[in-house]
Amino acid sequence: MSIFQKSNRRQSSRRQINIKGVNDGVLMLPGNEYRVVMEVSSINFELRSEAEQDALLETYQSFLNALPCPLQILFRVREMDLDKYLESFNEKQKRETENIYKLQIKNYSEFIKSLVSNNKILARSFYIVLPFSSNESVDLEVAKEQLKLNMDIVSRGLGRLGMRTCKLSSLEILDLFYNFYNPEQAKLQPIANQTIQLLKKAYI
Repeated sequence: MSIFQKSNRRQSSRRQINIKGVNDGVLMLPGNEYRVVMEVSSINFELRSEAEQDALLETYQSFLNALPCPLQILFRVREMDLDKYLESFNEKQKRETENIYKLQIKNYSEFIKSLVSNNKILARSFYIVLPFSSNESVDLEVAKEQLKLNMDIVSRGLGRLGMRTCKLSSLEILDLFYNFYNPEQAKLQPIANQTIQLLKKAYI
């Protein structure tokens, strides 16, 4: 079952997520279940030549056959909030002393505003979730070691495809959950230092 799966029942985000905690980038779930999340870069398959596409497909097939464990592929698309980006340019415009540069900044900001008003600017992120489970209680360090071995195998396999991987930290995982379960609130009120301290107490 996906760890990012919303329930139709009305209940708190924490009850929906149903995690015991996060430690050193490892999600601890009920029933001796553990997960790590890796962010993965993308490749543009369509821009490759036919020979390159065939080679990629063969490499991907070999990667799937060599997987040490099941995995979940998460593809996330979200609308980018460019308000802060535009605010930074407004501040630069105020500080700029040369009129020609002030005009260029103003024109660029207006261009971005018109672009955003007519089109949604989307950001795409790709993640792989790797599991570890045990029929009996195991030490967290044992789970971390097994997950690390599986991550190394998956990272090397994806590296042959030209893709880079990066394990999410504990706070990055919590931020991912926060944005997934509270997208509107996350846009208006991103996680601040005070919120991070509360999340640390609750989950880390």
